[in-house]
Amino acid sequence: GQGVTPSTVCSVGEVLNVGYVVAREKVTSMFKIQNTSTLTLRYSIQLDSLSSTRNKDQQRIPSFITSSLQRTEFVGTQNYNGLSVFSVFPTEGEIVAGKSEDFIVTFSPDHESLYYSDRLKVVLFGKEIAHVIHVKGAARDHPMFVEGGIPLDVPVESLAVTFPTPSREALKGGNELPLTQLQEPVKSILLSLEYIEGESSPTPAVTELKVGSIQTAQFPSKKSVEFGFDSLPLLQQKGFTIQPGKGTIERGQVKRISVSWVPPADFRVS
Repeated sequence: GQGVTPSTVCSVGEVLNVGYVVAREKVTSMFKIQNTSTLTLRYSIQLDSLSSTRNKDQQRIPSFITSSLQRTEFVGTQNYNGLSVFSVFPTEGEIVAGKSEDFIVTFSPDHESLYYSDRLKVVLFGKEIAHVIHVKGAARDHPMFVEGGIPLDVPVESLAVTFPTPSREALKGGNELPLTQLQEPVKSILLSLEYIEGESSPTPAVTELKVGSIQTAQFPSKKSVEFGFDSLPLLQQKGFTIQPGKGTIERGQVKRISVSWVPPADFRVS
C-alpha cells in the first residue's frame, strides 16, 4: 500500500473580513479550497457559533475584565433573532484530486454592531483540521461609517435589546416634536496624538480616520455621499489639521482622513 498525506490550498489566509453592511441586509463573500493531493478528500465545515460546547465556553469571564484589552473571543456578537450571523454553503462534500470547491459565506446581521465574528474550520475525514479562518464583519444602521482611534467600548455586548432614550424636547410633549421621536446616541471616537519635541523643525504627530460608504440596496439613485468636519478653524487654533476637511465618497469606497497636530506657540507642555 501507499500512505498519502492530504494537502489543500485555501484562497484566503487566517482572516476573512467581509467588511461593512447595512443592518438587516445581506452580503456574500467567497473562498476557494483546492485539493492538491492525489486522493479524493471528504470535508465538512464547522462554525464555532454552532459548537455544542459554546454555552460552556461562554461561562468564562471576558478577557477585557481579567487580563488585557486584547480581543481574543472568536465568536463575537450574534443576531438577536437567534440565527447565526454567518452561514456557509456547502457544509460538507468531497473534493476530487486536483479539483477545487467554492464556498460562499453569507453575512446577515439583524442589528448594528462592529464585533460580528465567528471561527470557521475546514475538517477533513471528520478529524483533521485543514484550515481555520476567523470570519469578521460589521453592521451599521446608516450607509456611512467612520472608524479609527482607540476603542471606547467592549467587544462583548449584552443580548438585551436597548433603545435610545427619548430626547428632552420629546419628553416636553410640545407641538413641534411628537412624543415618539427618539434621539440617537452620539457615537464618539477617541484619537490620541503624541507629539515629541525635537531640536530640528517640528514634525507633527499624525493619525488617521477612515470614512466609508456602504454598498446598499437602499437609496439606489444616490451614487455618492458627502462628508464634512465642523469647527475646523477652532481645531486649527489648537494646532490640529484635518485633510481633507470635506469631500464625497462613492458607494463601496473608503477614504482615509489624515489628522495631524503640532502644539501651538502658547501651548504649555505641563
